[in-house]
Amino acid sequence: MRIAVLDDYQGRAAQMADWTALGAQVDFLSAPIPHAEIAARLAPYEVLVLMRERTALDAATLAQLSRLRFVVTTGMRNASLDVAHLAARGIPVSGTGAAAGGPAPGVASTVELAWALILAWFKRVPAEDQALRHGAWQTALAENLGGRTLALLGLGNLGRQMLGPARAFGMTPIAWSQNLTAETAAAHGVERVERDELFARADVLSIHLVLSERTRGLVGARELALMAPGAMLVNTSRGPIVDAAALVAALRRGEIAGACLDVYDQEPLPAGDPLREAPNTILLPHLGYATEATLTEMYRQAVEDIAAFISGTPIRLITL
Repeated sequence: MRIAVLDDYQGRAAQMADWTALGAQVDFLSAPIPHAEIAARLAPYEVLVLMRERTALDAATLAQLSRLRFVVTTGMRNASLDVAHLAARGIPVSGTGAAAGGPAPGVASTVELAWALILAWFKRVPAEDQALRHGAWQTALAENLGGRTLALLGLGNLGRQMLGPARAFGMTPIAWSQNLTAETAAAHGVERVERDELFARADVLSIHLVLSERTRGLVGARELALMAPGAMLVNTSRGPIVDAAALVAALRRGEIAGACLDVYDQEPLPAGDPLREAPNTILLPHLGYATEATLTEMYRQAVEDIAAFISGTPIRLITL
């Protein structure tokens, strides 16, 4: 059996789990594969281990992988994998999830990163770091978070974990999502507002939604125009939730103060992408869940998934 572990960007996957226990040939692919080359590169493999929503595997690509028998993805959903196509071929898909009853791997790390971005923006960390290195000293004043409104687009597992730090910093949280009720929001001490009000009242708009056809492009030109000129946007969720072209236009026109992004429509972010040159941004390379502890747990569970498949009793199955 040949196993391919895709998108091992840091070249660490081999050391993070006991792959030798599988008794198989395991190849670790660190560089992203151009879409046109994916089918040829992955054709020899019976098992694929995917880092969620890095390499996209659509039906047309999967149809060319005649040897494929099993797929593992980190997380318990993967919007870039055609699970329906695999199900039609009888190919099971397993995921990775919460360990020992705790939160899913990466949740705490993603929330921490969201706050790192917010603090970096308000305290001018990147700007003042670069200014100091070029001989300047205190080029502008930092700002406080106290008294500002944190607008949460989504109050699920990650959105709720944003609340503790917000309150510690003296911020007022509000929230909206399509399924959020006033009762659920109140149970977490949050005011549930209507969609337009969320954007209009935001000092910080932080996105915590799952990517789906319902949320794709949810933050577009109209929504950005509702935001105050001093407001900023943080996206540590999924890039396509925000209309990237509309965001670049809003930043260039000064309609919002800035944007801090960890996720993009295409990853890695291509050279020449307009976001790279957009003003008033902090850009990170999808670091939300990319920590030592998180990836170690994900790869450990991936090995468990493969071992269970080999034994004939697959676990953590992802179904339609």
